[in-house]
Amino acid sequence: MSTSDIKKRALRSAFTYLAVSLLCAVFGFIYELFSHGVFSPFMAFCFLPPLLFGVIPFLAVYFKGMYFPHRLAYNLYNSGVSALTAGFIFTGVLQIYGTTNRLSAVYYAAAAVFTVSGIILWIYGTGKDKKTLEKNKNV
Repeated sequence: MSTSDIKKRALRSAFTYLAVSLLCAVFGFIYELFSHGVFSPFMAFCFLPPLLFGVIPFLAVYFKGMYFPHRLAYNLYNSGVSALTAGFIFTGVLQIYGTTNRLSAVYYAAAAVFTVSGIILWIYGTGKDKKTLEKNKNV
């Protein structure tokens, strides 16, 4: 994959995560507006996971010229960010409703497993790509 393809994919991913962050912010604002004065920090800040774990890393890939993750690492990482965002929204809805649910911890556990495994595969794939590039330069 050429550098321009990597930059295009990284920028597209960053803009997608930015759009998701904006949608989550609008959703959280509207949900809080109709919650009869009940406030939930999870609902108010549900836009942060896609912003911090989506926009920032992929903008770093774009500006620093880092390696873009392979498909499996990319999908696992995106699933982790999605699970974390859904967990924030679910916990926020439950807090506004005035109840709790012990199963909401499943979102955070799944987010941790998916995100960490995606990062590990991303790092492993990056090392593999560097070795392949060095090997091809010597040929």
